[in-house]
Amino acid sequence: MWYRKAATQGLAAGQYNLGVMLERGDGTPKNVAEAVSWYRKAADQGLALAQNGLALVYASGAGVAKDESLAVMWFRRAADQGLAQAQYNLALAYDKGIGVAKDEAQAVEWYRKSADQGFADAQTNLGYAYATGHGIVKDDAQAVEWYHKGAEQGDARAQFNLGLSFESGRGVAKDEGQAIVWYRKAAEQGDESARKHLDELAARRDKR
Repeated sequence: MWYRKAATQGLAAGQYNLGVMLERGDGTPKNVAEAVSWYRKAADQGLALAQNGLALVYASGAGVAKDESLAVMWFRRAADQGLAQAQYNLALAYDKGIGVAKDEAQAVEWYRKSADQGFADAQTNLGYAYATGHGIVKDDAQAVEWYHKGAEQGDARAQFNLGLSFESGRGVAKDEGQAIVWYRKAAEQGDESARKHLDELAARRDKR
């Protein structure tokens, strides 16, 4: 296997990719504990993807003793290198107070870094922060802007929240037609709240 050969030669990318294959059981018997070992070798060489991967296993306790503080440490190392996924994961840790003291302002800062790179989940969560005023001054128009970015990338949560914005007229002109468009997109991805709102809108229209 090329990845194993590259990994044993000390190449960080090979170590990381071998870790991924072992964690998933892709082309090799699944071995999460060995995957963690290879992630750590690559992470120690500074590979951001491996640092994020190592953080995720510490956060879940898969193949290693669960350690949320260590997860945050590795998320931060990867986030500081600009990895959008790690920035989002670090933001979540701050948002929920997992492995680090809860700090909504820090969460927003990291959501923004990730969202600015086009990471859809971060865009959605940044929109929610603006909508609720958690960690930042409440701004419905900004919420809609970020929901729209996430929704355009197919994020069901963003599509649902954008539908809500159009239905209620929060941050954007009220438009039931647009609300239906976005609810439908979210519902097609299995979002039951969106499906419920679609049914409620249809029922109201039938009564008119």
